[in-house]
Amino acid sequence: MSRALTRRQAALHTAALAVAVPMRALASEPARAAAGPKVLRLASESETGFDPARVGDVRSLRITSHIFETLLEFDPLARPVKLRPRTALALPEPSDDFRVWTVRLKPGIHFTDDPAFQTTTRATTGGGPRELVAADVAYSLKRLADPATKSPGWSAAEQIGIAGLATLRREAIERKQPFAYDRPIKGLQVLDRHTLRFELEAVRPRFPQWLASASTATVAREVIEAHGELSMQHPVGTGPFRLAEWRRSSRIVLERNPGFRTVLYDAEPAADDIEGQAVLARLKGRRLPMVDRVEIDVIDEKQPMWLAFLNGDHDWVELPDGFLPVALPGGQLAPNLRKRGIRADRAVLPTTYYTMFNMEHPLVGGYTPARVALRRAIGLAIDVRREIELLRHGSAVAAQSPVAVHLSGFHPAWKSEMSEYSPARARALLELYGWRDRDGDGWRETPEGQPFVLEMATQPAQEMRRFDELMKRDMSAIGLRILFRTAQWPEQYKAARAGKLMLWSVSGRASAPDGIEGLLRYEGKASGGINLARFDLPEMNATLERLQALPDGPEREALFDHAKRLTVAWMPYKLRTHLAATALVQPWLVGYRRPLFWNNWFESVDIEPQRRPEPA
Repeated sequence: MSRALTRRQAALHTAALAVAVPMRALASEPARAAAGPKVLRLASESETGFDPARVGDVRSLRITSHIFETLLEFDPLARPVKLRPRTALALPEPSDDFRVWTVRLKPGIHFTDDPAFQTTTRATTGGGPRELVAADVAYSLKRLADPATKSPGWSAAEQIGIAGLATLRREAIERKQPFAYDRPIKGLQVLDRHTLRFELEAVRPRFPQWLASASTATVAREVIEAHGELSMQHPVGTGPFRLAEWRRSSRIVLERNPGFRTVLYDAEPAADDIEGQAVLARLKGRRLPMVDRVEIDVIDEKQPMWLAFLNGDHDWVELPDGFLPVALPGGQLAPNLRKRGIRADRAVLPTTYYTMFNMEHPLVGGYTPARVALRRAIGLAIDVRREIELLRHGSAVAAQSPVAVHLSGFHPAWKSEMSEYSPARARALLELYGWRDRDGDGWRETPEGQPFVLEMATQPAQEMRRFDELMKRDMSAIGLRILFRTAQWPEQYKAARAGKLMLWSVSGRASAPDGIEGLLRYEGKASGGINLARFDLPEMNATLERLQALPDGPEREALFDHAKRLTVAWMPYKLRTHLAATALVQPWLVGYRRPLFWNNWFESVDIEPQRRPEPA
C-alpha cells in the first residue's frame, strides 16, 4: 500500500491554513424527535448525472457515492487515511508478486428494488430482493472499458491493467461492435457467487486503493440495460440512500434506502486525535444512515448559497472563498457565527486547480520548441500569488507539481517554475521563439506571422468573471490577446473531453493517497478521459508505468521527482493552486469531518432537529 502523508507533514500543511476553531463538545445523544424524519439540507453546484461509470465531476460523484457502493472504502476518521472493507468481506488477498488479488463479497447485500429486477428475481430468488454478487462487480468494472460508456474512470482502470480488459475495449472500437461483456477474460474471474479474482498485467502493490474509487462502484446489469442512456437519471444501487427526486440543475433529494443492511458506525481515529475521538464516542454503534432524507439545492452563484446557509436553510456549506474575510476574519471564526454555535472545518485538500492546454490544438498544442515556449510563457505570466490573495482570500497554496499534499511523492520543499510569476521571462521566451508583434498593434502573432488569439472556456458565474479578468490582465501584460467562451460547466467538461477547447481552467481531486493519482492526467492513453490536455509523451508514459509497478521506497520517490520535472518542462497544464476548503457546519449537524479522498459522508452524520430553529 502507498504510504500516507507522515504525521509531521500533515501537521505542517494543516498549520499553514489552520483555523483556531475548537470543536464544540458533543452532547449526549438526544432522543429521536417524533415530529418527522431527520433531513440533511445542503447546497451544491450543478451536477451532470448519477451513473458512477459515466460521471467525473465531484458534485455528481458525491451523489453516486451514497447510492452505489464500492468494494472498499476509507475510514471516515482515520488520519492518515486507512482502507477498510465496504461490500467486500475483507481486504483483498494478494499473491506474492502483487499481480493476483482475490476478493470475497459480504453475502446478503441487496440492490434497491426496481422493475428491471422483476423477471430475474422471480427466477433466482422467488421474487425476493436482488442480491449483489461477484458477477455484478465484474460487469461494473467492464463498463469502464466499454467505449459506449465513455467513462472518465477508464484511464485509471487502464493503468491498473486488468488482463484482457483493454483487449475487449480495443476489439469493440476496431470492429465497431458492441462490447463483449459475456466473454470471459483472465483478469476478471468469477470463482463463485461471492468471490472474484483479479489478474493484472503488471505488478500493482497499491491495487486495493483503486477499489475504493467512486468510478468502480457496483451497478446491476439489468438496470443499465433496461434504461440505456437514461442510466444517468435512474441510479439503482446497494447504498444507504436512493434517489427520490431530481430536477436537473435545481434540486436533488435522496431518501433512506429501506432495504439497506445493518451497518453500525465505527472508525479508527488516532489516539491523540481529540476531535476524531469525540466523534467516535458520540456516534459509535449507531445504525447507518442516521438521517432519513437529504435535500440538495443546486445553486451555482456563491452569494445565494452563502445567504441560504446564514438563514439556516442549509446545514452545511462549502464556504465560497469570497466570504472568507466575513466568516473567518484574521483566520478566526467570526463572533456572530461562533455565538450561533456554527463551527468551521478547514484543510488543504489533495485538489489541484489548473489550466489545461489542448495539446492537439494547432496554436497552443504540439511538442515543438515554439509551442512549448508559448505554454511556458503563459504559465510564467499567470500571477498565482495574486489569485490566491485577491480571489481565493488565502484559501489555497501555490502548486509546484501535480502531486498534491496528502499524497505519497509529495515533498514540501520541492519547488519549480510552476509557481513562478515572471512576465519578463515570459516576454523573453515569446520573443526568442518567434511570437512577436510584427504589425505594431500591441498583440503578438504566431511564428508563422498569422494573427493569434487565445480562446479560453469559462462559466457564467460571477466568481469566474473575476478569474477571467485576472487572466486577461496577465495575458495582456505579455502581448497575448484572449477571448472567453462561456457555457455551463457540464457543457465545457464534455467539450474538453472531446478535445474541442483550446484552454480551460478546472480542478481535479485525487481519489486515493498514492501520488500517481496526481499524475494520471498526463498518461497518453487517458486522452478523452482524465487527460483533458490530451498529452502523450512516451517518456512520461514509461515513467508512469514504472511508478505503478515499483514498491514504495527511495527509488519510487526519485521517480516521482522525475515525473514532476517532465510536467514542468512540457507544460500541458499550468498548475495553479492546491485548494484549501472551509466547510461551515450548523450546530445541529453532528459528526461531520471532511473527506479527503472519498465523497460519501451523508450516512455518517446525524441531525439534532430540536436544536434547529423554527422557521420564521
